[in-house]
Amino acid sequence: MKTRRVFSAPDLQAAEAALHRALHLGIQPGHAALVGRPEIEMTQMPDDEKEGSPTDFLPAAMRGLIGGGVVGLVIGLLAMAIPAVDVPLAAVALCALVGALVGGWAAALAGSSVPSEVRRDYRSEIEAGKVLVVIDDEDERLLERASDAITATGTQRLHPVHHGLLH
Repeated sequence: MKTRRVFSAPDLQAAEAALHRALHLGIQPGHAALVGRPEIEMTQMPDDEKEGSPTDFLPAAMRGLIGGGVVGLVIGLLAMAIPAVDVPLAAVALCALVGALVGGWAAALAGSSVPSEVRRDYRSEIEAGKVLVVIDDEDERLLERASDAITATGTQRLHPVHHGLLH
């Protein structure tokens, strides 16, 4: 499971220096990004250093596909359980497919207007003009080495924001 670490840099130059140190230590380019205010990202930040998706589009679509598919399957199975309706097994699969498609579509539309998790969790840092350095990896030792290198450039590690009922 990937672990995410987020750091706050005072400006773009410090953030880029921190990002390049993490990449030099072995963090994959697809697992590292910079996040900042829109005017900084649009005019000053190279495209290959930006966060891949500034919205929750893809995670929302995946949740919608799964949720809609489950709901469609349950509805199909309930219809099949009613003898008077006489629903064939193929119709149950069709209900699951239609549910997944509609759920994925609706959730993707909703997710396209929601900022990404990093942007939601660290909004105050971004609005203050800081540039965030975000790294993800499964290797804890690599993350620790990269974290030490990043903080050595003058960035500050931010505490993770916990979500859910247990946190």
